[in-house]
Amino acid sequence: MTLADLLSVPESRLPAELAAQLPAWTPPAPWACRVRAVLWLQRAPSPLPAGSPFAARARGQVLGALVDYLDSPVGPYREVLVGQRLHGLGLPVLHVPFIAVDSLASVHGGRAHWDLPKAVATFRGDLPDTTVTGDGWSVSVRASARGPRLPVVGPLRTEQGRGVATTRLHGTARLARVEVSATGPTLSGWLGTGRRTGLVAEGRMVVGRPPE
Repeated sequence: MTLADLLSVPESRLPAELAAQLPAWTPPAPWACRVRAVLWLQRAPSPLPAGSPFAARARGQVLGALVDYLDSPVGPYREVLVGQRLHGLGLPVLHVPFIAVDSLASVHGGRAHWDLPKAVATFRGDLPDTTVTGDGWSVSVRASARGPRLPVVGPLRTEQGRGVATTRLHGTARLARVEVSATGPTLSGWLGTGRRTGLVAEGRMVVGRPPE
């Protein structure tokens, strides 16, 4: 399997011409990063095809995130992702079939080190009001934060096929009303358009090493 062959929704596929432009190497996990982010939760049907090994475990809940990496092992970049919650014991686990960034180095790192199907996209605007466009799709996010800034410390677990990897965030966040509008072959019916409950957060994040 090549880096372009990872399981994903159509919006996160990597064309061969872009795959050919990826760097040959990026720093391995863990990645320590400084971030700002908008995160939201919503109910949504699973877009995973019946042949996906995660389809039977998918629940009707997703976590969406728009992340500004102020620094990372591959430099600053921006990212949008949606993770489908999976059935399982213990802390919630997400499977990420859609993720896009504006950095070829990040595309390589995500695909090579975590099996994250990162695509390439264009980001317009700054957090918390940003529109992301890719090949035949778009995601617009606008967040209005309210209330006090509270500490946030906790793990986020993802499973892409190598086992469960853990990302840890230490920072602060404010509750937010998040307006989301998504278009695309899968995104239109998966995320749709509407007002969600979420957070506007910032802090340090460590993206952990997946199982060997």
